[in-house]
Amino acid sequence: MAACDQATGVVLASIDVDGKTNEITRFAPLLDQISDLHDTVITADALHCQREHVTYLAERGAHWILTVKGNQPHLHAQLTALPWRAVPDATRDTDRGHGRREIRSCKILSVSTGIDFPHAVQAIQIRRRRRRLDQPKRFTTETVYAITDLRVHQAKPAQLAAWVRGHWSIENKVHWVRDVTYDEDRSQIRTGTGPEVMAALRNAAIGALRLTGVTNIAAANRHHARDSTRPLTLLGIT
Repeated sequence: MAACDQATGVVLASIDVDGKTNEITRFAPLLDQISDLHDTVITADALHCQREHVTYLAERGAHWILTVKGNQPHLHAQLTALPWRAVPDATRDTDRGHGRREIRSCKILSVSTGIDFPHAVQAIQIRRRRRRLDQPKRFTTETVYAITDLRVHQAKPAQLAAWVRGHWSIENKVHWVRDVTYDEDRSQIRTGTGPEVMAALRNAAIGALRLTGVTNIAAANRHHARDSTRPLTLLGIT
């Protein structure tokens, strides 16, 4: 389990999750490794939409945006029941890529009352409408809800939408790279702290490359493998 900076794709902290526990119990210990969270905005998977988590973040002086799904059925029902039809789009943008077109819209409502979740002051609805370019008449629509403790004056709608979207980019920037480029799932290192150490080393390698502006980690690995001095130069070792 890792904490990653959305802007750079650099892993800031990581922690093991063994078979005797789960990610929920490792949330606070993971973030305890980061000394200063004051005014930092934390995004997390729907699994971490937990009351104890937002209490912890409030104590650390951090802000948060949490996706709400079926693991919080009462809260999810409250969000879907809000009068979204009467709310105009706060942001709307279109994106093309990977053979499809996607239209994203974001609506925001203040929820000082009526939402049973501590510190929540705004609710967010994001709708993603996608169609394949080779099938222009077939659309799929996905609606996602989130809550945040950020107030209107603290973040504009476009920034809130960007943070929600940016959270999912972590999957591509870190997890996908470790799984595919580094073939982590087939690693033969499985005993003791070996897997955790190797994960930390892979995260460090990805982070070092990201900080130089690299977007294609596989190509960067091949480039550095051709000359033993290149990795040293990358790390500032001469």
